[in-house]
Amino acid sequence: MTDQAEQASAGGPAAPEIPGKPTSASRTTLSHIMTHSDTNLLGTVHGGVIMKLVAGAVAGRHSGGPAVTASMDEMAFLEPVRVGDLVHVKAQVNWTGRTSMEVGVRVLAERWNESAPPTQVGSAYLVFAAVDADGRPRRVPPVLPETERDERRWQEAQIRRTHRLARRRAIMELRERRAAEGIED
Repeated sequence: MTDQAEQASAGGPAAPEIPGKPTSASRTTLSHIMTHSDTNLLGTVHGGVIMKLVAGAVAGRHSGGPAVTASMDEMAFLEPVRVGDLVHVKAQVNWTGRTSMEVGVRVLAERWNESAPPTQVGSAYLVFAAVDADGRPRRVPPVLPETERDERRWQEAQIRRTHRLARRRAIMELRERRAAEGIED
């Protein structure tokens, strides 16, 4: 059932349909040379520095306005990124809900002192919520997968969403049960 159908079946007004956008409309690659201001105490680049380079821009591009980070499902680094590395951050919107969207990010690095091709050093899945000028959630266009790879990413994003919502429900139920038992945290 779609978000719009769920809202209508719950008795709420159905919002007008927003035209969808193809996956390629949000797909972005940004390249950036990492500097000392991007590093942690170990001299490697902060993962958050890399993610902020492109993920929010992709969400804003797809939604047609501001978008804020709602959650980070997963961020995995396979190798460290160091000062001087040329980092290529590739991202796109994989899935959309009514006001939220999942952005998939792939991170590649070219070592400044090697002549090897770029290697994948990390990936992440972030969820963004589109907001209006007052910071309230606003509708986003559906994403329209264009390729088999886009379709796979859309399906995998649905699985991550299902797990995220189930985890949130389980945590809330546990907290309510503990509160009912008089257990304070």
